[in-house]
Order: sequence, then structure tokens, then C-alpha cells
Amino acid sequence: MKTTHIVSRILFYFTRFLSVVYFFLAGYSVFTLITGLFLTFKDNGKYFQVCYPFTSHPVMLGDYNLPYILFDFLAPLSLYGLFFLLSSNVFKVFFQPKLFTVNGISHLRRFYLSNLLIPGIVIFVAFFFVPLDNEVSLFILLHGMLGVFAYFLAAIFKQGLNLQNEQDLFI
Repeated sequence: MKTTHIVSRILFYFTRFLSVVYFFLAGYSVFTLITGLFLTFKDNGKYFQVCYPFTSHPVMLGDYNLPYILFDFLAPLSLYGLFFLLSSNVFKVFFQPKLFTVNGISHLRRFYLSNLLIPGIVIFVAFFFVPLDNEVSLFILLHGMLGVFAYFLAAIFKQGLNLQNEQDLFI
């Protein structure tokens, strides 16, 4: 079990770091797109470049139209920030002193619900505004499989909590 604690702690910090990076990039992109600071344009305003602060070196590129910016640029950045945040909370469950807790089950529940529902809803809405690549269906499928796996894990944890509570009553 010690190995599980170590690996889960490493994955917790790694996914929490990725979450911060994705949320920062989304927030920084919103800031640059609204203010125009550190933002450059190419091909007569057809494309935009979000540049590193105080430079003209681009860090991210995209088409300069509102549907693209919302659904193909900002949505993936912010939703993957959420994904990594929820993932880090799941990894945090595995290095707690008590494995089967209500809090752990709720983290797993949020994780599987977000993986099962959010990608499909976002793609359904985006379908009306932007053309979708074929790879998008693969991402929906992968998140769906991850959501189902997390659902089964949450069910196991719920059963473990019930058994743990029954055991505590006998002592």
C-alpha cells in the first residue's frame, strides 16, 4: 500500500500542476483577447496569436472568430483544467489515511459525472457553431470509458465504505 500512496501523491501533484497550467492559459488567453495586450494578428486579422507577456513570441495561435475562440480554443483549455483538477482530487483519495470515505466517493462521483456528461454536452452545443474534427469523437469515447471506469470504482468504494461502517459497528 505504501507504493500506492507514493504514486498517488506524485500523480496528485502532477495533475494539480497541469490543472493550474491549463486554467492559467485559459485565463491569460481571455485576458489577452479582451484587452488586446500581448495579442497579435496574422493575415489581415484572420488569425490571432497570444504572445508571452511583454514579448511578440506566440505561445498559442488560433482563428480570429468568436465560435472558434469559444469552442475550439477556450473550452478545451478550461475543460482540461477542470479535468486535471478533478483527477488530482481522485488521486488525493488514495493517499489519505482512510481509503473508503464519503469524501472520496464524492470526488469519484464528480469525476465520473464530468467525464460522462460534459464532453457530450459541449460537443453537442459546439456542433451548431463550429465544424468538428473526426478526432473529437475519439476524445468523447475515451472520456466516456474513463467515466464508466470511475463509476465502477465509485461503486466499489461505496461498498467498501458500507463494509467498513458495518465492521466499525461490530467493534
